[in-house]
Amino acid sequence: MPQRSFQQFREDRARGNEAVLNTEHLGIKRFFNLDSAAYRDGALPGRTKELLGLVASAVLRCNDCVDYHLEQCVEQGWTLEEIEDALNVALLVGGSIVIPHLRHARISLDELFAEKGRASGGG
Repeated sequence: MPQRSFQQFREDRARGNEAVLNTEHLGIKRFFNLDSAAYRDGALPGRTKELLGLVASAVLRCNDCVDYHLEQCVEQGWTLEEIEDALNVALLVGGSIVIPHLRHARISLDELFAEKGRASGGG
């Protein structure tokens, strides 16, 4: 399956979130609020929580979640080397089943760092 562009990911996510958030279901709205709140600064900085979310997403094998957290990590200033180090933890914890998601993440990182006008070398 071809990997979609980050722009397509953003458009699909926005359209899906709009549809979900138009619900009147209180439980769904509360869960979305809880999810957003979990990544705010607390005992751990929000940027660290995004890196943790990336590792969990890779281990749980959710490419949409991986892309979301990759974008957040890049925006929060994590370097390519730091993100790859975190993905190495995901690979160790999740095992070889994580490899397709690691490939996906690496392609996404190239696109994200290119968007930022930085070399894929990070920094």
